[in-house]
Order: sequence, then structure tokens, then C-alpha cells
Amino acid sequence: MKHTIFALVANRTGVLADMANEFKKRNLNIQSISCGETENPEVTSMVICLEAPDDDIDVITGAVAQMANVIKVDDLARKEFLDRELVLMKIQRGAENLSQLMQILEVFRASVVGMGEKSLTVELSGDSERVDGLIKMLAPFGILSMARTGKIALKRGDD
Repeated sequence: MKHTIFALVANRTGVLADMANEFKKRNLNIQSISCGETENPEVTSMVICLEAPDDDIDVITGAVAQMANVIKVDDLARKEFLDRELVLMKIQRGAENLSQLMQILEVFRASVVGMGEKSLTVELSGDSERVDGLIKMLAPFGILSMARTGKIALKRGDD
């Protein structure tokens, strides 16, 4: 099952490495990890995405919760949450396909952030399905390069 682990940790050197090491010890492959300061510069939020059985997730979240510098840990897959991902792509373009490319970008509400003579650079923010959908639609044009952030996430509601 896919899981999205949300953790609040102290903004200290080595916390990310320690966290990744806990997953490595249990032979769990992290598919994506995103980290950044919260509204409090002393605290970093971490969003770790992976696919693993529920039992393994219970073990890893318990282990992570016991780590020094961990303030809170939660498996968001068991709750309602919002997630977003950012992708930047450089797409091959020619005069003959520019109109078609622009129509696709409009449907996905993606933005053109750069244009060269032979390429178009676009960005899109959305859930993973939306990002995957845009990638699938643009692949036939030729994706020259791509950078994808991985998920960021928060629980819905007042918690």
C-alpha cells in the first residue's frame, strides 16, 4: 500500500540522514522525500512517500517517533490529506506543434516559464495524478529534461 509519512523534526544538521537511515535499516525504499522549514524556523516538515505493508509502516513510524529531534510523526495515508507536487519540464517544440502544446498546457493549467528556439519549459503544481497525466500527454512531443519535487502534504481540517 502507498503511504505518505508526515514528520515534524528539529531543524538540525543530520536529521534527514538519520531519518533515511531508519528506513534503510528496515529495507524500506523511499520513493520521494521533501523537506522544508515550517512557519517556525526551528522546525522542519518532512514528507516521505513509500510503498510498504501496513505492518512495516507501523514499525517505522514507531521507530521514527522515538528518534531524537522528532517532534511528531503521522501516516497520512490513514487520514484525509492534501498533497501537491511540482514538476518542471523542457519540451521539444516546433512551429507545427506549438498550438497543440499550448492547448494541452491550458487544459492542465500548466504555465510556460521559459521558451527557447527549439524548446518550451513548463511548470505544473498539482497532485501526483495530475502531474503524471501531463507527463503522459507531453511525452509524444519529446521531453528533453524534467525535474520533479516529490509530494508535500498536510492533513485536512483543523488538526
